[in-house]
Amino acid sequence: MDIDKLYLSRIVRQALSEDLGTGDITTDSIVPGDRSGTAEIVAREQGLIAGMPVAEAVFEVLSGEVSFAARVEEGEWVEKGQVLAGLTGPVRAILKGERVALNFLQHLSGIATETARFVAAVNGFPARIVDTRKTTPGLRLLEKYAVRVGGGYNHRFGLYDAVLIKDNHIKAAGSISQAVSLVRQRVSPFVKIEVEVESLDQVREALNSGVDVIMLDNMSLEEMKTAVNMVAGKALVEASGGITLERVRQVAATGVDLISIGALTHSFKVLDISLELI
Repeated sequence: MDIDKLYLSRIVRQALSEDLGTGDITTDSIVPGDRSGTAEIVAREQGLIAGMPVAEAVFEVLSGEVSFAARVEEGEWVEKGQVLAGLTGPVRAILKGERVALNFLQHLSGIATETARFVAAVNGFPARIVDTRKTTPGLRLLEKYAVRVGGGYNHRFGLYDAVLIKDNHIKAAGSISQAVSLVRQRVSPFVKIEVEVESLDQVREALNSGVDVIMLDNMSLEEMKTAVNMVAGKALVEASGGITLERVRQVAATGVDLISIGALTHSFKVLDISLELI
C-alpha cells in the first residue's frame, strides 16, 4: 500500500506552504534556532492508524535533521495513550510541522477506523466494502489509500478509469440499453461497464444489456434480495445509498457483492492524536 513519492512530496509541500506562508512568527520568536529536542505523537483515543508515511514526509520536507521513529505499524489498532512515533531534532522544525503532520494523520486514521468498523460489521459475508468519489478535493489518492488500510476496497478513482452510467446519463441517452450501446461504441472492450438502477425493471434492462456491474441505488432490503436472485451471478451487484453501520450487515445478507459507502470519506470522525514535546 505504498504512496507515490512524487505525489506525497507535492501534497505535503502544498500543505506546509498553506500553513507556514512567510514563516512561523510564534515559534521563530520563542525557540532558538539551535535548540534540539524530542517529541512524541500520541493517540488520544482508540483507532486504526493510517498516514504514518505522510506524517514522516512532513518532517522530511521541513528538515533533514528531524528523525522520525515510528512505534506502530501502518494499519495497526492502537489504544488511548499509546505512543505512535518519536521525533528528535530541531525544535523549530518539529513545531512547524506539528499541525500539518497531525492533520494528515488524524484525517487518514479517521477514515481507516471508520472503514474497519464497516468491514468488521459484514464479517462472514462475501460482500466487499468499497469507497466512492465523494472525497476531499486534492486528497482523493490519500483518502482512498486510507480506505485500503482499513480493509476496504477502492471503487473507480475518477471518471477516466471505469464506466458508471448514472440516472442523468440514462435520461440523456433515453434508456439504459441506449446508454450502454453508446458507451460500447467508444470505450475499449476491456473497460468494465456499471449501471446505476433504481427499480427492478431497470435491473432487468441492465442485465439484458450485458453490463458488468449493476448498482442498486437506495433500494429496500427486499428489493436487493430480489435483484440478486434476478442477476444470478451474471454481473456483480453493488448496493449503494443510505448505508449505515447499523444497517450494513443486513445489506450484506441480501447477497450483494459490493457495498459502496460515501460516508467512509465524507462523514467520518477524525481520530484524536496529539504531538507533545518531551
